[in-house]
Amino acid sequence: MKKVLVLFLLISVFGLAYYIVNNKKVNNDELELFGNIEIRQVDLGFRVEGKIQEMLVEEGDNVKKGQLLAFLDNGTFKATYEKSLADIQMNKSLSANASSQYQRNIPLCQDGTTSKLECDDLLNNKNTTSASVAASVASSKGAQKNLDDTRVYAPDDGIIMTRIQEPGAVVIPSQPIYTMAKNKPVWIRAYIPETNLGNVKYGMKARVLTDTVNPETGNPREYGGWVGYISPVAEFTPKTVQTTDLRTDLVYRIRVYVSDIDEYLRQGMPVTVKIDLTSKDVPR
Repeated sequence: MKKVLVLFLLISVFGLAYYIVNNKKVNNDELELFGNIEIRQVDLGFRVEGKIQEMLVEEGDNVKKGQLLAFLDNGTFKATYEKSLADIQMNKSLSANASSQYQRNIPLCQDGTTSKLECDDLLNNKNTTSASVAASVASSKGAQKNLDDTRVYAPDDGIIMTRIQEPGAVVIPSQPIYTMAKNKPVWIRAYIPETNLGNVKYGMKARVLTDTVNPETGNPREYGGWVGYISPVAEFTPKTVQTTDLRTDLVYRIRVYVSDIDEYLRQGMPVTVKIDLTSKDVPR
């Protein structure tokens, strides 16, 4: 009798559990997606070639916009720039002299005292020296730009991910010396099944949850965000994306921008996105 009672209780418990699991309330006002953190990266390098003199930051360092990160030995570029300044002064003197000669001879040219050939030569010399001034000014701007580009500055706030070169290395133009991850924007790349595409629009609010537990709350870290991009083109679900639908289903790629960014969000981190299908306002 006791065995029958125990068996009956076990069947009742399993039946109740099965009922709860299979009849839990579905939140139709929220769409759950799975994606990965995307952070914009920048390869930093010099626009001119030369030998690196100093590398001022290390991997993992946080940098501010406009902060000096590295610079080349600029001796040759500095000499070229200084010579261009001297060329401007010389050409200005020649231009002023040619202009004075021409102005003094205008009356003589008009009354025929000076031959037309000499008058033409004076005018041509005036125009040539004036053009030389303009050319030397343009050349000086180029020399100054080359001199300025012997230094690399942070284009935005961010963190240095890789330090590729070291002082003493000779680099060519555009060769990367650092890779930097920008602090903003940070977004999640996720995919919406075609069946749910009509329920999602730009500006809808979203919650972003990571697998990391916040020790202060005991819950997964949560961030606010909004839908900032929906691809107009359908594609097949990438094999790296885990969804509850079949992988062969057509999906649409979206970006969910994170509004309250902190240092715990890392490149490639898997997250769960829950989009509020009832939201109307863009949280910006």
